Amino acid sequence: MLEAGTMLLFCAVLFASVALGWSIIPALFVGVLLFMGYGLVRRCSLRAMASRAAGSVRSAGTVVVAFVLIGVLTSLWRASGTIAFIVAHSTAVIHAATVIPLSFLLCSAMSVLVGSSFASAATMGTICMSLGLSMQANPVMLGGAILAGVYVGDRCSPVSTSALLVKRLTHTNLFNTIARMLRTGAVPFVLSCVVYVAAAVVEWLCASGGSGFGAASAAATAGSAGSARAAVSTNASSITDIGGLFSSAFDLHWLTLVPALLVIVLALLRVDVRLLMLASIAASVAVCVGVQHMEWAELLRLLIFGYHAQNPQVAALLDGGGILSMLTVMATVCISSAYAGIFAETRMLARLQQVIEMLGHRIGACGATMITATCAAALACNQTLTIMLTHQLCGGLYGDDESERSAQAIDLEDSAVVIAPLIPWSIAGAVPLATINAPTLSLAAATFLYLLPLSRMLASAVRRRSGFRTRHRSQNQNPGLAIPHRPKPMLHMFAHGFHPKSGD
Repeated sequence: MLEAGTMLLFCAVLFASVALGWSIIPALFVGVLLFMGYGLVRRCSLRAMASRAAGSVRSAGTVVVAFVLIGVLTSLWRASGTIAFIVAHSTAVIHAATVIPLSFLLCSAMSVLVGSSFASAATMGTICMSLGLSMQANPVMLGGAILAGVYVGDRCSPVSTSALLVKRLTHTNLFNTIARMLRTGAVPFVLSCVVYVAAAVVEWLCASGGSGFGAASAAATAGSAGSARAAVSTNASSITDIGGLFSSAFDLHWLTLVPALLVIVLALLRVDVRLLMLASIAASVAVCVGVQHMEWAELLRLLIFGYHAQNPQVAALLDGGGILSMLTVMATVCISSAYAGIFAETRMLARLQQVIEMLGHRIGACGATMITATCAAALACNQTLTIMLTHQLCGGLYGDDESERSAQAIDLEDSAVVIAPLIPWSIAGAVPLATINAPTLSLAAATFLYLLPLSRMLASAVRRRSGFRTRHRSQNQNPGLAIPHRPKPMLHMFAHGFHPKSGD
């Protein structure tokens, strides 16, 4: 009972912080005090809890260094004109009949390169939304396509903070996990493309003469369409000429593409991600100085504070990056890592972990992870804490060998990473939608984000059913090999009561 009360109080603090628009960091510090207070009530040593928490934070040092490099890299890509070059040349292919599927594809490509959903939404996403609305595209479908696209790379980019976090938590090889993510995400990605192409066809048919279906569709989305178009109508025409806008601020020489090409080539060669980022940083510095003629003092300043353009229109699209921009995510990871140490010392989550293990016996580790991630995302209100809570709670579902750690890594990537933005009150989805001025209903159109976990759960259920049939057939053919009957854990708990292990 005390565990539930402590968690509910922590969740209330998180919800209040998100609802009031405050930084989540103070709420996380309150969580540290609450969980340590729980430990003191349970007669745990304060020194032991602090020692465990400090050890967990130290173990997060590697991923924090990677976050610093990502902040530097994203700032330099903005200043060197790399992002401007990619966006200017990509958006040239957008047309009214293809704006929805192309927005999904372009945002996916941008997020794979920069590894950040927020940065992708602020650059490619904002432009696609403005151009799409100026072409009278459905804002719900357009916003959903952009939101889904920016999380494609947030999940599987070699410079993604979420991918690096999962790598550290599970102690797995990043590129092996990315290869598996490409396989598990292929079908949902293709199905999402089909959905967005179909939506584009319906939009085109409606615009071409309007049938009964077209009129009904238009009426159904009239309210959200009007509000979204009104929100960006003043900006849509002003950024239509993307090439001209960026050409006035940057020298869009082909050399500006080199830092991005380095990331792709070195990732294919499976170079260590930190060396990969350092190589791209060095190339970006060379482009900033040699092509954009930037002063060294200005270059050093933007590494810390991020890029800030003098042109207000360019600034609205490209400002950001820098080490300071990563402070929130670094603090979140460090504080959440401290939670792991406190939970281990106090065994606060032991009962909940046992329930999740019993659920895993019934529906499989993948299904149990999906359900846990959904609940964690609803409580945590952000992606990073969702990943860490899901990993902590589902640890007992997996073994400690390499194959089991790899299985947990891919299950985390296909659950916590993509489910978090589907929670309406989570900043993982709310911030990108607010950035591009898309309606909240766009969450329903972010098909990739829910087709991926659904396809994984379906595949897991089919495998379990197939395995059950194989075992059943083998037992019928060889009765002597039949496995003795054992009571099912969940039913046994309800029949005989819950008896926690010693130490709980």
